[in-house]
Amino acid sequence: MSRTAFMVTAASQRPIPPDIVVRAPDCPNPAQAALLIDKPNGPTSHDVVHRVRRHFGGCKTGHAGTLDPLATGLLVLLLGRATKLQDAFMHLGKTYRGTLRLGATTPTYDREQPEDATYPWQHISDSDLKAATAQFKGTITQRPPMYSAVRVKGERLYKKARRGETAVRPPRHVTIDTFDILHREGRDVTFEVVCSKGTYIRSLADDLGRALDSGAYLTALRRTHIGSYAVDTAWSLDALLRTCPSPSTDSSS
Repeated sequence: MSRTAFMVTAASQRPIPPDIVVRAPDCPNPAQAALLIDKPNGPTSHDVVHRVRRHFGGCKTGHAGTLDPLATGLLVLLLGRATKLQDAFMHLGKTYRGTLRLGATTPTYDREQPEDATYPWQHISDSDLKAATAQFKGTITQRPPMYSAVRVKGERLYKKARRGETAVRPPRHVTIDTFDILHREGRDVTFEVVCSKGTYIRSLADDLGRALDSGAYLTALRRTHIGSYAVDTAWSLDALLRTCPSPSTDSSS
């Protein structure tokens, strides 16, 4: 094993002190905190990081895994010295609950763009769905969407996609621990996935549609857990910024 590989592994296995994890209604110490945030629909994860960094006086702020703009749910923001624990948080398993729509695809694999193709879906039974999801459990090979932040030859894929270009997307190995169908109403299927870091749920939905001889894309996605940390205990972004004082507020009082 190379020195670099060892360092990454060691960092991912670093213990996370329980007392640095901040849940609502407690306010974080900008010098060191792992802050649980419930990201709303719309802003990017980096928008959330920027707003929190600015609110707390420009303190060093990172994250432990992003969400797409249309996705909601748990973000772990790392403030101050807690940024050293980024690898440890990022290597925790993720749990998602979402809804996909059968019978169509979009360029982004979600509802951000209009449907670009339609397919028959009426032939897909509930047992077909269950059998198809079983194909994706365990360690699988997955390609990221063209509309993603993955870099190829130094450029983000989404920039190429917006110019109408395509690129060879390097496959990655990810682990799907569970892929359960929770509810179905016609074309719309609600599911839950527990998976490793680096998994694109949009790609999983697209691959599932292909496995069913149809198409599929995400219409909703929410991250409910990162490891044992739950979105139910997280701050909403607006409540955090409204409730917890910033250094400028403290100094002016």
